Amino acid sequence: MRTTIEIPDDQIETLQALSAQLQVSRAELLRRAVADYLARHAAAPVDTAFGLWRRRAEDGLAYQERLRQEWAE
Repeated sequence: MRTTIEIPDDQIETLQALSAQLQVSRAELLRRAVADYLARHAAAPVDTAFGLWRRRAEDGLAYQERLRQEWAE
């Protein structure tokens, strides 16, 4: 898919120099930059929450009941 974006001239010059150094196109550099950005900012998968309590001495139900006891006091 093609996308049109505005990039400041100084960044274009830097991209051009880097693309010459790495012997890849500016488009390839931008694809790599976008891929890197998305990988670093991707939302954590739901699976990371599974087993969240596995290292705790108190299980989730006991924790919940302990907190709710405060309401009865």
